[in-house]
Amino acid sequence: MPNVSSSGPPMAASPLTRAVLEIDDYVAGLGWDQPARLFALVDTARLRVQEPTLADRLGLADAAAAAPLTPIEQEELPAGSPLDEFLGTIAWPDSVAGCALSVERLMLPPSAEASVPDGMSEKQLAKWVAEHPERQEVRMTVAVLRDGARESALRLREKDAATDVLTGSDLVPGLAEALAATFAE
Repeated sequence: MPNVSSSGPPMAASPLTRAVLEIDDYVAGLGWDQPARLFALVDTARLRVQEPTLADRLGLADAAAAAPLTPIEQEELPAGSPLDEFLGTIAWPDSVAGCALSVERLMLPPSAEASVPDGMSEKQLAKWVAEHPERQEVRMTVAVLRDGARESALRLREKDAATDVLTGSDLVPGLAEALAATFAE
């Protein structure tokens, strides 16, 4: 379970925003056409106390330099399993403060969404979007905390630079809801 790079996000950002940007930066370093990646978000101070060996392995020994939340990548998601079904099987231990998911998708601008033909199956719609001249590839990184806080980062493939990453708490509400449900009792 590799730790995500600790370079990048502005120190003034909230801990959750910093974690999302850290994950986005890590996944961006792997390039495009990646599978979905799931991360546990753990409280760094708690991790140092409860799991000092792991904290040392992750380079978290320096309390002053460490971010408040540490993203820890989980095992690869099962291939061929629909994302919503997979997320419905997750139950996090109490030591996990939140979770994040980074996933690539194709999207259309609102002007193109109006021209979607009626009556298409999900498979036909996916093919139609994939062939549409205005389609854009986007990487979405969405994180939620147990307390309900949410943050997202969106990176377009055509504007693949850290300075062009859009952040906001409500950019991908459906995915945020699905991740929040992994903490439901």
